[in-house]
Amino acid sequence: MASGLPDGLRYLPEHFGRSAQETLLEAIRAVVAEAPLFVPRMPKTGKPMSVRMTNCGPLGWVTDKEGGYRYQATHPGTGRLWPAIPTALLALWNDVADPGLAPEACLVNFYEPAAKMGLHQDRDEQAFDAPVVSVSLGDQCLFRVGGTARTDPTRSFRLSSGDVVVLGGKSRLAFHGVDRIYAGTSTLLKNGGRINLTLRRVNP
Repeated sequence: MASGLPDGLRYLPEHFGRSAQETLLEAIRAVVAEAPLFVPRMPKTGKPMSVRMTNCGPLGWVTDKEGGYRYQATHPGTGRLWPAIPTALLALWNDVADPGLAPEACLVNFYEPAAKMGLHQDRDEQAFDAPVVSVSLGDQCLFRVGGTARTDPTRSFRLSSGDVVVLGGKSRLAFHGVDRIYAGTSTLLKNGGRINLTLRRVNP
């Protein structure tokens, strides 16, 4: 159990039970069927990230060598609008965020066993008053979180399938990342790996 968390970070272990996880996974599979996973690439260098991703909602987060980090209404590969955010995720947002302002983007990141995500801030949005709401599905990961400066001390704890993390208040711009995936710690995904779903409000 995580303790001593940064101010504004909420950790909700096992928020989604096994049955709810399976239902949510089916909804995400439908999203991926309509908006296939793609490999995001770093601005300027074009270096591929170790995760594959897609989005659902009115907007989706993308990055590539030419355009850098940004939100757009269409899939970079198909050119089609992103599919709708699953109802279970909208209900989660209403429970832990502002039900008066719906999330505009849900990032779907798929981590293979060797994938990581370096320390970063979620700051490509124009609205920082709404939290970032994150859902873990599949294998456990080692999640690391610090303060609003890259040099602030960090602490790490494991996230399991069904766990929810809310980065709000003073932790909305906290640096955070995923240091490793613990392969074989969940049976939810047939071939292993971890899915991370991140709900965001982009505009004020």
